[in-house]
Amino acid sequence: MDDKKYWVALSTHQKIGARTLLKLYKKFKVLERVWSAGTYALSEAGLNLDQIAAVKEVILKKNPEKEWEKLQKYKIDILIYPDKDYPKLLKEIPDPPGILYVRGKILPSDEIALAVVGSRKFTSYGEQATYELVYSLASQKITIVSGLALGIDTLAHRAALEAGGRTLAVLGCGLDQIYPVSNIRLADKIIAGSGAIISEFPLGTPALRFNFPIRNRIIAGLSLGTLVVEAALNSGSLLTATAAIDYNREVFAVPGSIFSETSCGTNRLIKMGAKMVTSFEDILEELSLEDKRAKNQAREIIPDSPEEEILLKLLKQPILVDLLVQKSGLETAVINSTLIQLEIKGKVRNCGGSQYVINGKL
Repeated sequence: MDDKKYWVALSTHQKIGARTLLKLYKKFKVLERVWSAGTYALSEAGLNLDQIAAVKEVILKKNPEKEWEKLQKYKIDILIYPDKDYPKLLKEIPDPPGILYVRGKILPSDEIALAVVGSRKFTSYGEQATYELVYSLASQKITIVSGLALGIDTLAHRAALEAGGRTLAVLGCGLDQIYPVSNIRLADKIIAGSGAIISEFPLGTPALRFNFPIRNRIIAGLSLGTLVVEAALNSGSLLTATAAIDYNREVFAVPGSIFSETSCGTNRLIKMGAKMVTSFEDILEELSLEDKRAKNQAREIIPDSPEEEILLKLLKQPILVDLLVQKSGLETAVINSTLIQLEIKGKVRNCGGSQYVINGKL
């Protein structure tokens, strides 16, 4: 809990958004210090008079302990910007949320993610395209990110679950206000072990219209690229695609009939340079996902014991077991048993001839 309860308390005020939280973090590092800060210190953090008044109102009216207790009732976890497990892709965007409310689990593997969005009023063509593309992508261990909305969003989440894959749903409301209500069961399935539902909005926040463009930047920010399946020219899905472009992420679009209203937006995206998608391989190829997976696996080569740490540092190049004995200072029996464990875990491989090497990089 430590400092997180103060982030939670501050986030409950509608005038304290992501940028304000990050300004406070940049200035104070530990947000508990905000509770003893004066007007001058808050202004030094870059807050205007309205924001300073909002902070003082929180300090006066909110009890951080009680705000934290409310989250426990709903089994909600908190990720804050300084956390090591805060999503790396989201940290790269210019306006990342300072706080994320999470039900379920966000895993390191969720860095290999694709946003899938589209029209609420989909056609049978859009339904088939969504299912076939998403099912294939989720089967390839690509996390599907969407907004739990009716239409293409719902189809994308369901297809990912049916494929046995992972999916993240980003809400435009508090996690105690699942919207739409008809997707409560779908949200429960996602939470049950196949992903997470996520929001930067505090408990009690209703699904207000102006929350969704704010939500869309998180969908785009969590993903390597955004796929738009069907969208009219005024569709909110195009806002997610625009955010992806702003973040220098890939944008994909499924082409459609020139006579279909729900294909006008996707066809225009293709004209503007979005990658046209006719199969899931188009996305795999464009994102070079195999290379990214290899890099992620390399990052995961982490020692589980002092003996593993010693050996892994020596295994950057293929090396004979006899040389490991000389250079490590460990007993031969310890080295052999540790190498067996590392090989079982997939962290090293036997090159033959009593030579071993790390599977990736430290």
